[in-house]
Amino acid sequence: MKNTYIPITMEVEKNYFETSDRMIKTLRLKFLDERFDFEPGQFCEFSILGKGEAPFGIASSPFDKAGLEFSINRAGVVTKAIHELRIGEKVGIRGPLGNYYPVKEMEGYNVVVIGGGFAFTTLRSLIEYMLNPERRGKYKSIKVIYGARNPGLLLYKDLLENWEKRDDIGTYFTIDTKVEGWNKMVGFVPTITEEVAPSPENCYAIVCGPPIMIKFTLPVLLKLGFPKDKIVTSLERRMKCGIGKCGRCNLGEFYVCNDGPVFNFEQLEKLPKEV
Repeated sequence: MKNTYIPITMEVEKNYFETSDRMIKTLRLKFLDERFDFEPGQFCEFSILGKGEAPFGIASSPFDKAGLEFSINRAGVVTKAIHELRIGEKVGIRGPLGNYYPVKEMEGYNVVVIGGGFAFTTLRSLIEYMLNPERRGKYKSIKVIYGARNPGLLLYKDLLENWEKRDDIGTYFTIDTKVEGWNKMVGFVPTITEEVAPSPENCYAIVCGPPIMIKFTLPVLLKLGFPKDKIVTSLERRMKCGIGKCGRCNLGEFYVCNDGPVFNFEQLEKLPKEV
């Protein structure tokens, strides 16, 4: 965008609940007079006049040129206001911000995508990007491991079903504990990752989820033999302003919003231990 301090105006085109607990809502915003391109893994600052702004990862594919999609968990003043938006209302968007998943570096490699809960948003963007006919031939095998506490908390259910029907992507969907009617995998994401045991040979592992999931998944990938520079994750929970001015996301030598939010394991090892 021309000025990172000034949001562009976008219009709410669709809004609907993603999860059975009605805590996560997906909004599709339509570009009006101004627009921008982005890469998978980037985020935007979503602002509502009189309420404030907050950063959210872009969930839609970069090949979708008409608008942007965000899946937002209701957790505070800004997210409550976002959930209450109606179709046709205008909002402010600053972006795209931050770096992105190494889509160019991953060309010619196998890719395993590992996600948990509502942090699957930017992973959806990445997967749809790689599956696009213009891009699919640039990557070898693609595997997706995705889990939630129960089936009702899985995001993008229609899309997950479509991926299951394809023969150019492997899918492993799991829930924490068995429930009636669920016929897929059962277990925590780190455990399922070890069970699936994706080969580290010529492979990138992209991980995004709750901090506790990431904490226990990274050692599994190391145990499987993934090189540290081929394990990539996204840190977002500390971000605020999005442009490295407020200092809230400062971690060691990094500002997550400017130097990230995407980091590989080698970079993570340089961060303070409390991360």
